[in-house]
Amino acid sequence: MATTLFLKKNKNMTNVNLKKIALIVLISFGFTVLKAQESNNFEISKNIEIYVEIMRTLNQNYADNINPGQLNKTAIDAMLSTLDPYTVYIPESQLEDFELMTKGEYGGIGALIQKQGDYIIITEPYEGFPAQKVGLKPGDKILEIDGESLKGRNSSDVSEKLKGVPGTSLVLIVEPYGDTISKSVELVREKVKFPNIPYFGMLNESIGYISLSQFNQNAAIDVKNAFIELRDNNDLKGIILDLRDNGGGLLNEAVDIVNIFVQKGETVVTTKSKISDNVKIFRTKGLAEDTKIPLAVLTNGNSASASEIVAGAIQDLDRGVVIGSRTFGKGLVQNVLPLPYNAKMKITISKYYIPSGRCIQAIDYFQKDTNGNSDKVPDSLISAFKTAGGRTVYDGGGIQPDINLEPIPFNQITGDLYAQNYFFNYGNEFYLKNKTVPPLAEFEMNDEMYEEFKIYVTEKGFGKPEKKFGT
Repeated sequence: MATTLFLKKNKNMTNVNLKKIALIVLISFGFTVLKAQESNNFEISKNIEIYVEIMRTLNQNYADNINPGQLNKTAIDAMLSTLDPYTVYIPESQLEDFELMTKGEYGGIGALIQKQGDYIIITEPYEGFPAQKVGLKPGDKILEIDGESLKGRNSSDVSEKLKGVPGTSLVLIVEPYGDTISKSVELVREKVKFPNIPYFGMLNESIGYISLSQFNQNAAIDVKNAFIELRDNNDLKGIILDLRDNGGGLLNEAVDIVNIFVQKGETVVTTKSKISDNVKIFRTKGLAEDTKIPLAVLTNGNSASASEIVAGAIQDLDRGVVIGSRTFGKGLVQNVLPLPYNAKMKITISKYYIPSGRCIQAIDYFQKDTNGNSDKVPDSLISAFKTAGGRTVYDGGGIQPDINLEPIPFNQITGDLYAQNYFFNYGNEFYLKNKTVPPLAEFEMNDEMYEEFKIYVTEKGFGKPEKKFGT
């Protein structure tokens, strides 16, 4: 500031003098940065030495044997917890789960499981995968895996046993739902990949619908192919892209999805960081499939990260309308870096900014209060921005929809029926009695079925604190 005032007061000085002053300022700034770096380097070296000595002292003097690996993991997790929740340490033992989260694929039998009572049950076998191929159905109880009893085991333990290298086999002892006689089934694990698009179709004669559940590899190709199929086979006059409960994924997939509806050369997102290599501009690179068809993007409070890039870019470029509730507000970008011994670290490297220039990060993890806590960006610091068409939008916490819809809350009874598996188990009972069930799109709950359901939950003890069905 002092340098700026000095230059303003001396307008008649020569260019040579100006250059000298600028050089002095730059050199002074450089020395300041180097001094800060040297200070940080000393602090790092000092604390590493202290840490190593603590570990050695514990190993030599603690009353019982210690687990150095577990202690190290605890220490690292505690350190990183002071930063943001997305910067995490991934030891080699957790790489498989990490790959599942990032790629949406794993080796296994292809089924969701849940604990009910003392055992794990199948809740949803994926169509076309091993569990479904051998006839496992929702409600089937898994008693053993390869001769080992599963009584009392939790879901994560059983999940680890069901996963494995594709092509390897395992034998389950299963008690089918509604039966008391167990049976043995042999399965061969396959590569299981979650679909990016669980469903797409026509809502009526003119409005198409695409549900995108994640932004894993090929998500943009999947959306593009779904859109083309809907457009080419129908009198399509509008498209709905459903991003509700989509927690995000790959940044490049988000950019390419925007490119389906936005012309080449438009800025979709910019990443900004203290490191110049992490400052990047992501633009649409190809020809759009359609820049005119009316587009609606559905969001809710669980739409995050890449979902917010797509919704925010569509809104900022005035290409479509965002409908639903405010998104989560994750405007931080992570990268995965290698560590020794096959470990990895997922680390926040930058923030992203959508076309209007706003950052949608809701919580400022970089500014802590006196207690070390982070909080949402206060209203006093929220700024206004303009869309391509001149509409006013705001930063400070997610994407605010153009049309806000309040979510319909569950009442307590509905929540209890769901949490205690009454809906799930009644569905299995209904299937056992009827066998032939119409497709979900054609299924309707009539008054007679509703009365049967009320009788069913009453007989199973719903509402009695001393008895919960399935426990």
